[in-house]
Amino acid sequence: MRGKLTVSQPKTDAAVRTIVLSPAVTEQLRRYREQVDSRWIFPSPKKEDAPRDPAAVRKLLSQVLKRAQCLKVRFHDLRHTFVTTALEYGMDVKTLSAVVGHRSSSTTLNVYTHVTKAMERQAAAKIDQGIGKQEVPQEEPQEKHLTMTTFWTDPGKRRKPGTGCVNQIGDHLWEGRYSPGGPDGKQRSRNVYGHTPEECEEKLKVLIETMKAEIQAERRQLREAGNRP
Repeated sequence: MRGKLTVSQPKTDAAVRTIVLSPAVTEQLRRYREQVDSRWIFPSPKKEDAPRDPAAVRKLLSQVLKRAQCLKVRFHDLRHTFVTTALEYGMDVKTLSAVVGHRSSSTTLNVYTHVTKAMERQAAAKIDQGIGKQEVPQEEPQEKHLTMTTFWTDPGKRRKPGTGCVNQIGDHLWEGRYSPGGPDGKQRSRNVYGHTPEECEEKLKVLIETMKAEIQAERRQLREAGNRP
């Protein structure tokens, strides 16, 4: 709120929950906690006794994706992927709803689950076996022949402060964003889009100049208002 991190209660009672982790993940967290002297699981590297800023985490994820030459992915997209994958591997909806903090199973199914073709085929087979009493032929598992390829990360270039950021969000679509702080202390963000990185960079330059001019005008108006009797 107003540029400051606040700790608040979750939106629903179901969001207050205990999540059971796998032994492998638990061991990794245990080792991590031995190296961190803070009441926060992920403390801020800059501020004492403060959590890590979510905006900094999002920025780091964006940098990792860019270096790996991947499309833009939000943290919430990882949640969608987890829900769908959990159902594919047989986790029942009620348990899954408790894990992700939903009040009801219908929320999980209606909002967060994208039914895959494999799940649809399994559902159709169960109907034939149970209701139709049909013997459904078992599909022979297809062997996947994976070929190893050489992968190189793109180290990229660090952008200078105040120049915004550009990320690829589609096969032929780039997004540019500029998020300066205004005279009121609040951060404001605007986006531009281009079909090439060069087009997006040019649009971003215009956007930055426009927003800087707007902020300067607002500051000038505030100074003039403060000098009035």
